[in-house]
Amino acid sequence: MIEIIVSKEFSKIPGGRYKSDGGYSGEDFRDKCLLPKFKSLKENESLLINLDGAYGYPTSFLEEAFGGLARIFGSEKVLKKLEFKSNEEPSLIDEIKGYIKNAKN
Repeated sequence: MIEIIVSKEFSKIPGGRYKSDGGYSGEDFRDKCLLPKFKSLKENESLLINLDGAYGYPTSFLEEAFGGLARIFGSEKVLKKLEFKSNEEPSLIDEIKGYIKNAKN
């Protein structure tokens, strides 16, 4: 299993949806962190997203990062390959899974 610790590998203060919204956007996270690791996964491998350690996540960040990934690869594949950890805010996991399930092209 590959892991991304968002607060250490990206930012403790995630930003808005798009790069044009400012630093540390969901689009930037998806393109720089999420996509390369997702593409590198082997068939039986999964990617753990550790959400702990950040100062909160804007819904726009989460939707663009994870919903955006689902718009590229399809909701089913993304849900199958991603796992989430959030001891600090467990409700984030269901919220993110909802964005993935509801992603529209």
